[in-house]
Amino acid sequence: MSSSKEIPYKIYLEEEEMPRQYYNVRADMKTKPAPLLNPGNLKPMTAEELEAVFCKELVKQELNNEDRYIDIPEEIRSFYRMYRPSPLVRAYCLEEKLDTPAHIYYKFEGSNTSGSHKLNSAIAQAYYAKKQGLKGVTTETGAGQWGTALSMACAYLDLACDVYMVKVSYEQKPFRRDVMRIYGATVTPSPSTTTAVGRKILEEHPGTTGSLGCAISEAVEAAVSREGYRYVLGSVLNQVLLHQSIIGQETKTALEKYDIKPDVIIGCCGGGSNFGGLISPFMGEKIRGEKDLRIIGAEPASCPSLTRGKYAYDFCDTGKVCPLAKMYTLGSGFIPSPNHAGGLRYHGMSSIVSHLYDDGYIEARTYEQTEVFEAAVAFAKVEGILPAPESSHAIRAAVDEAMRCKETGEDKNIIMGLTGTGYFDMMAYGKYIEGSMGDYIPTDAELEESFASLPKID
Repeated sequence: MSSSKEIPYKIYLEEEEMPRQYYNVRADMKTKPAPLLNPGNLKPMTAEELEAVFCKELVKQELNNEDRYIDIPEEIRSFYRMYRPSPLVRAYCLEEKLDTPAHIYYKFEGSNTSGSHKLNSAIAQAYYAKKQGLKGVTTETGAGQWGTALSMACAYLDLACDVYMVKVSYEQKPFRRDVMRIYGATVTPSPSTTTAVGRKILEEHPGTTGSLGCAISEAVEAAVSREGYRYVLGSVLNQVLLHQSIIGQETKTALEKYDIKPDVIIGCCGGGSNFGGLISPFMGEKIRGEKDLRIIGAEPASCPSLTRGKYAYDFCDTGKVCPLAKMYTLGSGFIPSPNHAGGLRYHGMSSIVSHLYDDGYIEARTYEQTEVFEAAVAFAKVEGILPAPESSHAIRAAVDEAMRCKETGEDKNIIMGLTGTGYFDMMAYGKYIEGSMGDYIPTDAELEESFASLPKID
C-alpha cells in the first residue's frame, strides 16, 4: 500500500538512528536451528572446541539463542559511521520503465571501499580478534567482496590477513584481488598447494576451478596450524547474520519514518549473510504474528541449495575439517559451474535461513545467469548503479514481482537488498554484452551423486 507521505528518492537516516545493538532472530524463532556437530564424534560442538578455530567472543555470539539484542561495541559503531547508515532508495526510474504500480525500494550497501555489505561483519570479527590479542586471521572469499572487506578491517586494526580466494574468481576478478593486496592481505588461489587439504583436493579433482567449500578448508587449516591466528567466515554462520542485522534494522527504521508498509522483502542467497541480515527484523515480526509479508530468497540455478538441495547435516567445507551444520545443501563435494556470481557459489545455506525456509516462512526462486545479467543491465540503465552479479539475482526477482503487480494492478511495496556494486565484474558484463555468456544447470544425476556423500547421521 502507498504511504501518505511524499517519498524522496533516497531515505537517509541520521547518525544517531544507526542501530546500537544487533538483533538476534534466533531468540524469536519458535524452534532453534540445530547445533553444529563435531566432525570427529558427531556430537554438538562445545564452546571450548569452537574456540580452537574461532575467536572467543564470536563463539559466544554463535551459540547465543536467547538474547534478542546484543550490544554493538562503540569501537565498531565508530567504524560503521564512515559509511553507515546506508540509504534506502526508491527506484522511481525503474518503476517508470516497467510501467508498474508497484513501489520498488532498494537498500544500497555498496557505498564503501569493499563495495558490499560484507564490511558490516568484517570489522566486527576483526575487532574481536584484535581484542583477544591475536596476530591475524585467515579466511576464504568467492567473488572477493568478503576478502576485500576483511583486508580493509584488518588494515584498520593492524592485523595480518590471509585470504584463500576461489581460483575461478581469482582469475576472473584480478582487480578485486589487487585491492586486497593494497590493504596488506596475502591472497592465494584455492585450491592451492600450500595446504595439505588443498593438495588433496587437487589430486581428487585435477583442473578444478575451486569452490567456497575448498577455500574454507584451506583457510581453516592455515589458521589452526599457526599460533595466534583464528579463522573468520563471511557468511553462513549465526554470528555473521547477527552482524548483518543492522541492514534490516536500518531498512525497517527508514520505512517506518515514512509510514511505508513492506509487502515483499527480497534478497539474493548464497550462504545467507546479506539475506539473513536484511530479513531478520521483519522475520521477527512475522514469527511473532505482528506483520504478514512475503520474504523471497533468489539464488543461482547453477548452485540451487534451497530449491534443489536436501535439508540435512553436512560438512561446511569440502575438506571435511569444519563442523557439520544442518542446512539445505547440495553436498560438501559439490563443485558449482564457474558462474560469475562468485559470492553465491556455496554448496549450503545458513542454518537460520534453512530452518526458516523449512518452516515455510521463506520462499525461494532460482534464476539462470543470463536472465540475471539482463535484469542487471536494465537496472543500470535507469538507476545509474552497475550492480554486483550477486545482487542482480534480487533485482531479477524484484522485477518479476513488479511485473506481476502490473498484471494484477496491485501497488505493493517491494523491498530488495542491493548488496554491492559490479565495477570489478567487467569481465562478466563484457561476456554478457558480447553474447558469449552461457547458462548451466546441474542435472538431477549430478546432484544425486553429490548427495550420496552426505554423512549418515541418526
